[in-house]
Amino acid sequence: MSELPALPVTFRPGHTRVILLTAGVAIFLVISGVAMLLDLGPGERASFFVTGALIFWALAQLARVKVVADEAGVTVVNIASKRRLAWAEILQVNLRPGDPWVFLNLSDGTSLPALGIQPGLARQRAIADARTLRALTEARSTAPAGEDQG
Repeated sequence: MSELPALPVTFRPGHTRVILLTAGVAIFLVISGVAMLLDLGPGERASFFVTGALIFWALAQLARVKVVADEAGVTVVNIASKRRLAWAEILQVNLRPGDPWVFLNLSDGTSLPALGIQPGLARQRAIADARTLRALTEARSTAPAGEDQG
């Protein structure tokens, strides 16, 4: 990669996000419509609305995944967690064939899934995003080149 993008940069699965949010709205509207069409009491009708809202919320949680790279480091937002990493904490950015998303190998010996870059519906974009994040990590890492980080 010849030129790195200007920071901050956000990586997120765009197609997947659109599909999840659209499905969430559609499901909420259908369930709410059914509640309005049926002869239900106020409590039963409210339970339909709450169910539709919960389904929308669950799909919105799935759609919120992203990886944000800025001058100070990387923020990984997954389904139920958010983690801030300094550039030096990231030793390696991996997206191997068959992986459902990028994995970050960290300096503490753990691996962190980064669901914001996933090859599901846009494989070439995910590969390009993983390469960009890898290049940013290599450019911003404080570890000397060639040092064994294993």
